[in-house]
Amino acid sequence: MTNTAARLGRPVAVAVAVLAMGVAPVGATSASAAPSAPVSAAVNAAGSASGGAAGRLGPYGYGGVTLGMSAKQAQKTRRVVKKFGGGGGCSGWDLRAHPTGADGAGLFISKKRGVAVIFAPRGVRTPEGIGIGSTRRQVEKAYPHLRTAASGYPVTTVPGNRRADYVFLLSRGGKVYQLALSLKTQDCVN
Repeated sequence: MTNTAARLGRPVAVAVAVLAMGVAPVGATSASAAPSAPVSAAVNAAGSASGGAAGRLGPYGYGGVTLGMSAKQAQKTRRVVKKFGGGGGCSGWDLRAHPTGADGAGLFISKKRGVAVIFAPRGVRTPEGIGIGSTRRQVEKAYPHLRTAASGYPVTTVPGNRRADYVFLLSRGGKVYQLALSLKTQDCVN
């Protein structure tokens, strides 16, 4: 893990560790799998970055910030605030409307891939109704093609966006305590 990850709070550090352990392929090099800037811009221009409704994570982004969007494009939305630099190739950011505190980050932007991971703020749900506090049974019902990552956490391809995954971090009691929308080719956890 990079020094950046060492400064993160427990929920984000756990999510980063989970992503590093097999939820998303680290170091993937397939250019065809990475969304292009025009695709991200088109999605943002169409207004579907938040899934078509306020408070929805996915299928392409959240709160006007889309997966694949460059740091410059994300800054132009005026909806993000940089938290820490990109010494390891990725930088940590917060959504202006959802600050995470001193030790957290609400999203990561890769120099190569653009916005790579967006964490769901409390109260935000996927279009299928899953959010923080949902049970494993609810996740399984909403996502019948759920698979288990090498880390042991459930993950699924995002309906409507085959280039992204939802990552669900579950408590010992079987409830979602962290939810991320991640590019399958994200490289922020190297």
